[in-house]
Amino acid sequence: MYGWAATLAIIALIAAILGFGGVAGTFAHLAVIVFVIALILTAVFLFLGWTAAKKIAE
Repeated sequence: MYGWAATLAIIALIAAILGFGGVAGTFAHLAVIVFVIALILTAVFLFLGWTAAKKIAE
């Protein structure tokens, strides 16, 4: 039981340091950039797959 308490306390301290240190905002901005890139790649690969399937069907 004390092991769980110590583990969770360490995790909470790390989260507090990252949250109050301004690192969280940086990672949130980075996550938005990664999301936009993934969204663009999804659209590109969807289009490429659609055109390839259309060529195979002909």
